[in-house]
Amino acid sequence: GGNSVQIGGPTGAFIVIVYNIIQNFGLAGLAAATCMAGVILILLGVFKLGTVIKFIPYPIVIGFTSGIALTIFSTQIADLAGLKIDGAIPSDFISKWIVYFNNFGTVDFATLLVGIITIAIIAATPYISKKLPGALLAIVIMTAVVYLLREFYGLTSIQTIGDRFGSLPAEIPAPHTLRLDMNTINLL
Repeated sequence: GGNSVQIGGPTGAFIVIVYNIIQNFGLAGLAAATCMAGVILILLGVFKLGTVIKFIPYPIVIGFTSGIALTIFSTQIADLAGLKIDGAIPSDFISKWIVYFNNFGTVDFATLLVGIITIAIIAATPYISKKLPGALLAIVIMTAVVYLLREFYGLTSIQTIGDRFGSLPAEIPAPHTLRLDMNTINLL
């Protein structure tokens, strides 16, 4: 399902879980968790248990959804503000915000302005056209703006994907086997 204000779908709720799995178990653990989740989903479908959701009270669903929204919001603050944080950002909520507050003085105002304008474009697009996807429009416009700022004005403080991860490979990696043991599967 979905609705007109949904941007990321249910996938956004899994970011927190995926991040934690990769941090603790690596990509092999993520592959194992994905296979385990797939088996569970198939079993739920085979036994027609999808309708069980109607027995979960509405306040629980809203509370869970609000909690996930707050958690996802908190994972984006460092990038939105362009915070310069040494080391890894903790995955738990309170520790993460302590790190943010300790590094508040490192805000990059150009990055913050790009983030705010991007959000404004997403929010304003439905008032201009119901058919234009605001998120896509914002990405295209702000990518061009950041490119122009870097090329013609020398503003390099706004971090791009290329800055953070280097050049991305153009080819698909070759498949390889994953090493899993029963202990990892039990922990997952």
